[in-house]
Amino acid sequence: MELLGIDIGGSGIKAAIVNATTGELVTERRRLPSPETFQPDEVVGVAAELVKDFGYNGPIGVGFPAVVMRGTVVTPPTALAFPGWENVNLAQRLSAATGCATTVANDADVACLAEMYFGAGKGRTGVVMVFTIGTGIGSALFTDGHIVPNTELGRLYLRGRKKTIEQWASDRVREEEKLGWKEWGERLNEYLNYVELLFWPDVIIIGGGVSKKHEKFFPYIKLRADLLPASLRNEAGIVGAAMAALDVHDPQPWDLPGAGHASGE
Repeated sequence: MELLGIDIGGSGIKAAIVNATTGELVTERRRLPSPETFQPDEVVGVAAELVKDFGYNGPIGVGFPAVVMRGTVVTPPTALAFPGWENVNLAQRLSAATGCATTVANDADVACLAEMYFGAGKGRTGVVMVFTIGTGIGSALFTDGHIVPNTELGRLYLRGRKKTIEQWASDRVREEEKLGWKEWGERLNEYLNYVELLFWPDVIIIGGGVSKKHEKFFPYIKLRADLLPASLRNEAGIVGAAMAALDVHDPQPWDLPGAGHASGE
């Protein structure tokens, strides 16, 4: 089934039509810049413009960078802290603006879902953890392919540190502080070793754009779990959003608890 997946981020909003049962993009990816003030009506307007550009009128799946429960945004956008989003039912807003049935979920959840079923996690069982590292740090926890939604493990604190992990070890921090790969890799190593003590995963997958440079920092990460780079990279959020929409309309092996749906009627 071909569905439109939309990945909403702080700097850009990306979309493509996806074969949600194979994970393949069937159109070119399109991107529009996010509004600088990132307010709900503005973001909905940009997303609706993308829908119109595709000439699309089917079900839509959307990933959004915050905790999302049944289609409602319940925290400020992760790592961006834009006000005005708490208790906004984004599924209903987007459905009203586009006339399309719309499913909304946490952006890291949907990106990691795609990576689990169509990327580096394909065929992996047991406890698998996926981290998307960019402006912030998104996370997902899977047990035999089933996801625990909205884990937000980038918000953890390490003992003795006054910053959250994503304020200390995100890719944005690496660039802003001009950290070398060794220093940054050692920060990730400290974080991921702590994660291992909490969850004892069998596999840890690192995603986000920086994953294409994994050979520069993986040597500084020493884990018990298998450490893998993501393979879908920047397409994961779009693919996973389409997967979330498909699950509503045609139940699939993946189940995304917490995703919210608005009918578009």
